[in-house]
Amino acid sequence: MNTNEIPYKIYLSEDEMPTAWYNVREAMKNKPAPLVNPGTGAPMAAEELEGVFCKELVQQELDNDTPFIPIPDEIRDFYKMYRPSPLVRAYCLEKKLGTPAHIYYKFEGNNTSGSHKLNSAIAQAYYAKKQGLKGVTTETGAGQWGTALSMACSYLDLDCKVYMVKCSYEQKPFRREVMRTYGASVVPSPSETTNVGRKILAEFPGTTGSLGCAISEAVEVATSTPGYRYVLGSVLNQVLLHQSVIGLETKTALDKYGIQADMIIGCAGGGSNLGGLISPFMGQKLRGEADYDIVAVEPASCPSFTRGKFAYDFCDTGSICPLAKMYTLGSQFIPSPDHAGGLRFHGMSSILSQLYHDGYMRAVSVKQTDVFKAAEYFARVEGILPAPESSHAILVAMQEAMKCKETGEAKNIVFGLTGTGYFDLVAYEKFHNGEMTDNIPTDEDIAASLAKLPKV
Repeated sequence: MNTNEIPYKIYLSEDEMPTAWYNVREAMKNKPAPLVNPGTGAPMAAEELEGVFCKELVQQELDNDTPFIPIPDEIRDFYKMYRPSPLVRAYCLEKKLGTPAHIYYKFEGNNTSGSHKLNSAIAQAYYAKKQGLKGVTTETGAGQWGTALSMACSYLDLDCKVYMVKCSYEQKPFRREVMRTYGASVVPSPSETTNVGRKILAEFPGTTGSLGCAISEAVEVATSTPGYRYVLGSVLNQVLLHQSVIGLETKTALDKYGIQADMIIGCAGGGSNLGGLISPFMGQKLRGEADYDIVAVEPASCPSFTRGKFAYDFCDTGSICPLAKMYTLGSQFIPSPDHAGGLRFHGMSSILSQLYHDGYMRAVSVKQTDVFKAAEYFARVEGILPAPESSHAILVAMQEAMKCKETGEAKNIVFGLTGTGYFDLVAYEKFHNGEMTDNIPTDEDIAASLAKLPKV
């Protein structure tokens, strides 16, 4: 097909929306390592995990073999409010860059939460409601996950308690107010409201917090409050499963016009959007049906893939969660308060970590100031103000497109635009005022944190 015949936006019909989530673990020769009980060193049994997570979500977390898991009708009906989301051909960006590359982005910001997070939030809230629970607790970094979960809980009449990383709580007050509008309670983390919060504050006075801190507080409250369970917006196998709707729709849209992706790029913090985007493509790659250059882009301030260690570690700073084998900077690593709050997690999804370790994908780290330069350029050319997290993928997509300009290759580059940046204007203000800096941890900082890894 003549590429000029491809529309700016490729829309799918409701009938083309996925009816099942795709579980990429089914195609993995080396499955992600199991969660481990830090007390016994043994793999966590379903019964143990059910004290923290909803029962049906535990089954999804542990299922390494079922290729497709049906999406309940109630969840698909909710999805129809904003899905299928468009796959956009970035014609304007291509022209401005003068590249022969064809650039496509999957836009997940077309819902009130402003991000892809709603795909898993409604699923997790649905299973909590189905189990007869009163409410759920969670953490949030930039606030996108907390916003999405508060929306889902409001829809299903569930109580929602959110622990928001303190620096984001202060940087993004309007995101906090959206959560409160949907009925959630929002607490800056670490806080004085939990035992683990008080412990972290005593050890790290004046800390701006991290996702690891907020997770600890949310888990403590969930496990000590009858009728509540904890839900997580990234990292876990179940979350990547729910987010596979992104990749499934992307592949359907590309196939519709006979487009074969060469490169797939996503930002990486805990792994939810990247894992969701690449799932069906990675399945093909693992089965030997096709090959793709898959790139994870992480912040230089929190480089778990590129500078971390593949090891068992706590998912939280308070060391109360199970151990996960992942690329990690150490659960005691407190990232600098950069503005891509959703990427400030010390570890990475066990699925993505195993795939990266086995050489099926690569990773790069980028500096905050470069990310915002790319975000501003993209906004001026494509007309969408991107979230700081998504802008990591934008930067590398532009860099790869410029390489094509040098070589003359007309590669098909696909990246995930996971959300909008309208609640990130304080960050844009600092960038425009020349007040933004690049905070990169030293080797000594990372080594000190990794030295505290649990012995497993």
